[in-house]
Amino acid sequence: MNIESLRDYCLSKKGVTEEFPFDQNTLVFKVLGKMFCLTDINNFERVNLKCDPEKALELREQYSYVHPGFHMNKAHWNTIDMIWDLDDSLFKSWIDHSYNLVAEKLTKAQKEELKKR
Repeated sequence: MNIESLRDYCLSKKGVTEEFPFDQNTLVFKVLGKMFCLTDINNFERVNLKCDPEKALELREQYSYVHPGFHMNKAHWNTIDMIWDLDDSLFKSWIDHSYNLVAEKLTKAQKEELKKR
């Protein structure tokens, strides 16, 4: 997956926006203002995704290219090295997991707003 495909996939989800809240290089995708995906647009080598803590540990043990979240809460975020043979469908499932985790934590009002989109 390249950065354009990542961007298209993330923005195809309900309530997702993109912004650069930290600097001009770090692209952040949010669902109703809550982060679920981050990457460096100039050096697309890694992507940070939110992850259930137990699943995060399992993925790190199973895949050599999944690490504790770089500059993130290590229990709740994974950093994925964007290696050339990373399966797109597997990676998309991790994006979906990240998005769903964040969407589940939205307030009741935010969840209602998300349904309308």
